[in-house]
Amino acid sequence: MPETQDVKKVVLAYSGGLDTSIILHWLQHTYNCEVVTFTADIGQGAETERARSRAQAMGVTSLFIEDLREEFVRDYVFPMFRANALYEGVYLLGTSIARPLIAKRQIEIASETGADAVSHGATGKGNDQVRFELGYYALNPDIRVIAPWREWQLNSRESLLRYAQEHQISVDKESDDTPPYSMDANLLHISYEGKILEDPWQHADNSIFRMTQSPQEAPDKPDTLEITFERGDPVAIDGTTMTPATLLTTLNERAGKHGIGRVDMVENRFVGMKSRGVYETPGGTLLLAARRGLESLTLDKGAAHLKDELMPRYAELIYNGLWFSPERTMLQAAIDASQHHVNGKVRLSLYKGNVTLEGRASPDSLYDPDLATFEADNIYDQRDAQGFIRLQALRLRMLARKRGQR
Repeated sequence: MPETQDVKKVVLAYSGGLDTSIILHWLQHTYNCEVVTFTADIGQGAETERARSRAQAMGVTSLFIEDLREEFVRDYVFPMFRANALYEGVYLLGTSIARPLIAKRQIEIASETGADAVSHGATGKGNDQVRFELGYYALNPDIRVIAPWREWQLNSRESLLRYAQEHQISVDKESDDTPPYSMDANLLHISYEGKILEDPWQHADNSIFRMTQSPQEAPDKPDTLEITFERGDPVAIDGTTMTPATLLTTLNERAGKHGIGRVDMVENRFVGMKSRGVYETPGGTLLLAARRGLESLTLDKGAAHLKDELMPRYAELIYNGLWFSPERTMLQAAIDASQHHVNGKVRLSLYKGNVTLEGRASPDSLYDPDLATFEADNIYDQRDAQGFIRLQALRLRMLARKRGQR
C-alpha cells in the first residue's frame, strides 16, 4: 500500500475519461485527500466539458479548465518544428510535445492551490509517465508524484469498469461504437494505439481517422496554398496573417481534406519496448515540407547539414520527455540561431495524400541564378574545378597506390 498519510491535496491531470475518472475517485478514497482537477484544452475538442461535469459530479470543488491552444502551438509546437523534428525519421511528436505544457501548468496550479502532490493517468508501460514526471521534477524537484497505475491492483479495462460500477462512477459504456483502439488528440495530431492495432500486420481501417479524408476519396482537383514564414515560424496562409493556433487549425483542415498526414509506424518506446502507433498530423506535415523548402534557399550548407545532424538527438529528447533539460535548451538555442533568415513564402500543392513543393521565395535567399546557371557566366571559372578535384582525390590516389603495391 502507498504511504497516504502525508498527502493533503493533489492536482490531477484530468480528461474526464474512464481512467482518470477512476483515478479521481481512487485518490479521494485511498489518500483521503482533496483532489484539484486540471484539464488542458490543447485542441482535443468536446472532451473539456465532459471533464467539467464529471469532476463536479464527483465532488470536486476546485477545478481548472484552461484554453492553452495558443500557448501550445506558439511555445511548444513551433519551436519544435524549427528543428524539423522527426522521431525515428517518421513521427512528428504530436503526443510528446503536449506533455511538458501540461506538466508545467500542473506544477503552477499546485503552487497556486497549496497542493503537495500531482498525479497523472499514464500507465506503467508507456512513455507518458516518464514525460509527465520528468517535467514535474524539473520544475519542482520536491513535488510528490502519485502514479496510480504503478500503485493499484487494477490492471485492465475490465477491472476499471468493475470499479466504476461498484462505486457508481459515471463513465462511457462499452458499445458497438466503442473504438477498437485508444486515442489521444490535440491540435497537432491524433494518435491511435492498442487493442486491434497491437497486431502490426493488422490494417488500420479508414474508419478510424478523424482529421484526414481517405486519399482515395479526396478531391480530384489539387489545392494550392502559400505559407509565409518569419524567422522560421509560419505567420500567414495565402497572405492572411493568423495566430499560431488558428494557422495550424487552418492547415489541418486544408491538408486533412486531401488525405495528407497519415503515418503507421512501429516505434521504439523510451521504456524499452516496441509499440505500433497510427498517427494523423495533417497541418504539421505541410509545415515540415514548407520549412525545409524555405531552408533550402536561406540556410548555408554547413548550417543546414549541422542542423540535420542535430535533429535526431533533439527529437529523441522530446520523445523521451526531456523538454526542460539543459541539453534541449542548448540545442534549441542553436536551432533558433539558424532561423534568423528563414523568411519568405512557400507554395504547396495538396493532392490525394501528397504534398508537393511548387515554389519558394525569400528576401534572404542565398540562391544566385547567375552563379547556378549552366549558361555562360563571368563569376565561376570552370577551370578552377580541376585543382579542387585533384586536392579532393589526393588521399584516394595515395591509398590506391599503396594498396596496389601489395
